[in-house]
Amino acid sequence: MHSLRQLSRAAGPSLRAFSTTPPRPLSKMQLIGRLADTPELTPTSTGRDVIRYALGVSSGPRGEDGNRAVSWFRVASFVEGPQRELLLSLPKGTQMYVEADAKMDTYQTQDGSNRTQLNLLQRSFEALARPQSHADHSTSGAESGTNAAEEPLSGVGAS
Repeated sequence: MHSLRQLSRAAGPSLRAFSTTPPRPLSKMQLIGRLADTPELTPTSTGRDVIRYALGVSSGPRGEDGNRAVSWFRVASFVEGPQRELLLSLPKGTQMYVEADAKMDTYQTQDGSNRTQLNLLQRSFEALARPQSHADHSTSGAESGTNAAEEPLSGVGAS
């Protein structure tokens, strides 16, 4: 009988050895999208505050109207301190990078039917670009060399 190492050498790089440690559950998402609205702070039933926001993520080719399809994701965050204040201050349209734990929850509605919902719990975020105000479009976008629709944010993020 051949050992796994012997088989691996004979098969070449297509066969690899696997770890003997038990698998760990992993359900994460990475998103780059724009805020649907300003994040909102709401209390939970346990008295802890949660920040909730929706992120619109564009994908696929542009349609006849020039727009891409958008998927909307609801995100919850328990971030504290300065990062909490930063997240709450971000305006609608801010482009963000978000890493979140993903979980599918099933619940029963009032009419007795079952519904499934994707829940995302933010682990980290980075604000990539804020939308630029309409008053600034005529001067700063052209002079600074940035996209006229957004203002870059360098070094802004959370963990």
